Amino acid sequence: MLFPRLLLCLSVWALCGSAKPTERKERVVREAPLSAREHDDAQSFDYDHDAFLGADEAKSFDQLTPEESKERLGKIVGKIDEDGDGFVTVEELKAWIKFAQKRWIYEDVERQWKGHDLNEDGLVSWEEYKNATYGYIL
Repeated sequence: MLFPRLLLCLSVWALCGSAKPTERKERVVREAPLSAREHDDAQSFDYDHDAFLGADEAKSFDQLTPEESKERLGKIVGKIDEDGDGFVTVEELKAWIKFAQKRWIYEDVERQWKGHDLNEDGLVSWEEYKNATYGYIL
């Protein structure tokens, strides 16, 4: 009597252990969002400002008056209009947004590098990396 119950329990346990996981994993790798802010044009254009200008530049635009903002955006539009025809195409706008995002990434890498290069020799040794990253633990 004990043996059949034990066999049944082991069988159920084996089936549960070999079953497929119920958690579904995303198979599509998504690109990072253009901004950490929520995209809702009805309330704010902060998302668009981050995507268009980059996070740091968007912060400086928040401090400007509408007239100053318009003037500075006009100067930027001149940079976006690569062919100089007075119009910004979708492709020119996409290229500008990619440029702004890459610029932010490069600036962030530079900040990170300076934070890890503790002796400022232009190189990051394992000790410097370990101290900058895990120093509070060690």
